Amino acid sequence: MKFIFVSGGVISGLGKGITASSIGFLLKSRGIRVTSIKVDPYLNIDAGTMNPYEHGEVYVLDDGGEVDLDLGNYERFMDLNLGRDNNITTGKVYRSVIENERKGSYLGKTVQIIPQITDEIKSRMIQAARNSDADVVIVELGGTVGDIESMPFLEAVRQLGRDIGRNENALFIHCTLVPIMGTVGEEKTKPTQHSVKDLMNAGIRPDMIICRCKSEITDSAKRKISMFCDVDESAVISCPDARTIYEVPMILEKQGVADYIIKRMDLGPLTKKSDMSEWKGFVERIVNPKGRVEIALVGKYTALADSYLSHLESFTHAGAKLNCGVKVRFIDSDRFLSENPKDLLEGCDGVLVPGGFGTRGVEGKIAAANYARENKIPFLGVCLGFQVATIEIARHVVGLNDADSSEFNPDTANPVIILMPEQADISDMGGTMRLGSRHTVIAGGSKAAELYGSDGCDERHRHRYEVNIDYIDRLEAAGWHFTGRSEDGKRMEIAELDGHPYFMAAQFHPEFKSRPLSPSPLHFGLVKAAMAHKGL
Repeated sequence: MKFIFVSGGVISGLGKGITASSIGFLLKSRGIRVTSIKVDPYLNIDAGTMNPYEHGEVYVLDDGGEVDLDLGNYERFMDLNLGRDNNITTGKVYRSVIENERKGSYLGKTVQIIPQITDEIKSRMIQAARNSDADVVIVELGGTVGDIESMPFLEAVRQLGRDIGRNENALFIHCTLVPIMGTVGEEKTKPTQHSVKDLMNAGIRPDMIICRCKSEITDSAKRKISMFCDVDESAVISCPDARTIYEVPMILEKQGVADYIIKRMDLGPLTKKSDMSEWKGFVERIVNPKGRVEIALVGKYTALADSYLSHLESFTHAGAKLNCGVKVRFIDSDRFLSENPKDLLEGCDGVLVPGGFGTRGVEGKIAAANYARENKIPFLGVCLGFQVATIEIARHVVGLNDADSSEFNPDTANPVIILMPEQADISDMGGTMRLGSRHTVIAGGSKAAELYGSDGCDERHRHRYEVNIDYIDRLEAAGWHFTGRSEDGKRMEIAELDGHPYFMAAQFHPEFKSRPLSPSPLHFGLVKAAMAHKGL
């Protein structure tokens, strides 16, 4: 069992997740089986109850796990399907230890951070590794070295490295910032030195240092970091700002990162090289597309792009396949209540209404869907966007002026969207929605079948409300056809509108299974329709 631990220092947001993902990609391209674990030091059990402004989007896995968005990066770069056990939080660890204490599992011993908490952390990492059957487990340690919350996890991985053997089975990678100061561009290595010192104070000496910087760091800076941090000079890696995150594996490969890790961890011969030709072509189409379109993302968390990260990546994947750049225009949905939709959407070639919860912003999303429908602008609604599109058509095409969701108006006379029956008696908010992968049966001859194929699809869900089947006949008579349904036929999953170039919506989240070389079919369809709308 071999582990690579990726930590970060100086500041947050250095790109530990992209670094871990890129290393996993490089190892996998050499034929090495990999998996990933993300450690989040917050006390939440999972990310499910977090507002996106707190931590970015809530990413959903096949097994219904609601996790940190970095697991999305792991899945996209390494083309993996992970599970909830690949995300370890302080909340999960402490709950398990406290439950064990209540059961008497510790035989009367005093329960402490060491060894009970650290043992639980190690146990969870080892179990996730065994379940994956991977050759190498890449563990990203959330937070920054020196944070109080991270200390038990640092101690746990120090112990785990000692348990399995540092020589070949454990490798520590530390990501730091090398700022460039002043007009002369002087590199400052002191932040890296102090960060590594903090890591060493925790008993961990890094084997490799990834230096984040605006541009390539000089050889003299590398030598200085190597000397003061006691790391091989060949293991001091420069990671400058890239044109796209998908360029990072190429930057690391050029500096021999995979070769160093394979040799250091005895992962096999170095004769096999990564075939990155397809990936390089993918990156080239991202940075130098033949055409460009602009798509409006109408949501309520638009002040933080990470709230919709998987949608943004899905557009990147779809655009690369179509050799078309996609610019996303973020529009707060509440603006549609006081401003002219024509002015807000001027110049846009498509509209996306993503998921969300709560009443705020819904009427603005309905107005955006209405404008896109009436003006033949390509439109995609996802999760809440699916429900919004259904409400809009019920009001303005079917003629049910007071149509609404019982989530937003419990007293509406026409609840076209209702709470799922099994949700009625649920009081806890965390982990209780309809979550995870479900199969959708797709009608032949539909646009959905063109995009997904006749065998249907398996996409991930995260919702409590659904389309009221009592209104299906009236909605379909108005041209809003439910061409994707659950296997029992009772739950509406995909809808598409007659007489519109592309007006589609899905109850599930297609963005979560989009991959760089295999984009989300519904996002692909939207970008393709946007290109036609622009005349490309």
